[in-house]
Amino acid sequence: MGEFEGVTDFDVPVDADPWTLRDVLRQERVARRRAECAAEIQSDAVKLAIDLLVREPDVKGFFRVFMHRLIEDSESHACGVWLLSEDQSSCRLWMANIRGTCYSEEHPGWDSIALPRTSLARHLYDYRQGWTETTIYTADDERLPPELHAFNAANAISSIIAAPLVLPTGPLGWVALATDDPQPCEAWRRTLVEAMARQATLALHYSRVVERSRAEERAQAVLQERNRIARDIHDSLAQGFGAILMQLQAAQRAGGDGLPGPVATALETAVELARAHMIEARRSVSALRPQQDEAPDVRSALARITDLASRTAEVPVELSIGELPPFVDGVERDIIAIAQEAVNNAVQHARARRIKVRAEAVRSVGFRLSVQDDGRGFAADRSLAGFGMTSMRERAERIGASLTIVTAPRSGTEVVLAWEPPSFTVPGQSDGIR
Repeated sequence: MGEFEGVTDFDVPVDADPWTLRDVLRQERVARRRAECAAEIQSDAVKLAIDLLVREPDVKGFFRVFMHRLIEDSESHACGVWLLSEDQSSCRLWMANIRGTCYSEEHPGWDSIALPRTSLARHLYDYRQGWTETTIYTADDERLPPELHAFNAANAISSIIAAPLVLPTGPLGWVALATDDPQPCEAWRRTLVEAMARQATLALHYSRVVERSRAEERAQAVLQERNRIARDIHDSLAQGFGAILMQLQAAQRAGGDGLPGPVATALETAVELARAHMIEARRSVSALRPQQDEAPDVRSALARITDLASRTAEVPVELSIGELPPFVDGVERDIIAIAQEAVNNAVQHARARRIKVRAEAVRSVGFRLSVQDDGRGFAADRSLAGFGMTSMRERAERIGASLTIVTAPRSGTEVVLAWEPPSFTVPGQSDGIR
């Protein structure tokens, strides 16, 4: 039987001459071999794609093997993978295999490829019918740009098959296969290219999903590191400068008008330096910590604020925290900033002997914060800009809360912040000083 072993079913006239019979047998054998190759290459492509899914993805390694097998089993001599940009606004050659040599963007011979890649990229992008279905071109196909005609003639290319890499959401690019077979493109070759293109689409899509996931992980790691640095600056430098500032101001108050001139001047300079560096530290924290940072915990923040004030000022600070409501819309940051400012005012300006901070839920959904001191107080009509009240009011307004200041000369001061979710806002509630 020789080369025709296993060929048992073919269509040939019974009176055919031996040469005709031999040709038919040879064609039948070639057809069967091609069918077997097609099945084998599809199986290999599936294995490659599955391998890509279960191990460290190497999409370029996949496509190197993919192009080599496709060229070999489709009896062609060149293959290129063309990819659309993420926003589908342009197309470019991504990888190519030309007569056994694989090229990619990092390959030293990439720029020297004679292929008119720009012209073909423009054609693939502009020919929208090819975005969803396989297109077969002859060497001098009128749809191709003139540069491709000359290239095909110079390289003995007789036909090009361009199969799209298509997902349900849209195309990713194309696999373009060039052959020098003078016969018209046969159905088996087209079927093979389309089957391989489907596997390549799976591999390419998966690699992009993995890369996006890794990019998100890297971005999250950077964000976490920025937040860590911001916390370190806040808890050490910013709070440290704040404590130094309080001590210097306490020294100024203790010395009063009896301080020698040089000492008073040096103290004033030290106060200004401490204030400037505290502001700069806070500015650095703000720059490092983006707004989308997770909301801080009100309970732990109030504990930190009062603990620091107790340790750095000669005034005991009492903290009472009851059940707290669930906060919405990221209001925690402004609540904590208001508490910080109110405690700072009580420590620095009130000349108080005791400060009380209370935080609790109101009607299960609302929140009430009170910062009360037994210090000197001030007149209700006195300008409050110098005490950070403007900033506190702006923050309260931003989160839809009311800020009330109860004070009188020699009667102490109480700052009360009342917040409720938007759907529970009490009509007629307004800011005020009593």
